[in-house]
Amino acid sequence: MTRYAIDAAVALRLVGSAEPVPALVAGASLVGPAVLRSDALRFLYADVRAGDLDEREGRRRLERLAGLRIRLLGDRVSRATAWRLAVELGWDDPGPAEYLAVATLQADVLVTLDPLLERAAAGRIPTAPIDVLLN
Repeated sequence: MTRYAIDAAVALRLVGSAEPVPALVAGASLVGPAVLRSDALRFLYADVRAGDLDEREGRRRLERLAGLRIRLLGDRVSRATAWRLAVELGWDDPGPAEYLAVATLQADVLVTLDPLLERAAAGRIPTAPIDVLLN
């Protein structure tokens, strides 16, 4: 069973449809940092405020996110690894490093829509397009 680390943007794409996620139906598992839900909330709220989503749809996606089968990690090792990665990569914000840390510690593959994370993953963990979860 493949373990996929995902970021908040991928999680929101997965819950944007009423259909089940094919990869999860097939037995794959999802992991991410504990901050994923807060990041997703922030993105959804921004989309509603900008008029890209109506409030009802934003709340529907938020509810679907709560039901997404994903293991969220925020333990000491993950946080320490995120700190180390942020320093190594010269990042001012360790937030994105939390996704990379969980991916390197707990996943087989990173699925991200963030070009920064995709570049940082090179040599650390394989990446895959979101299509691996949708097909």
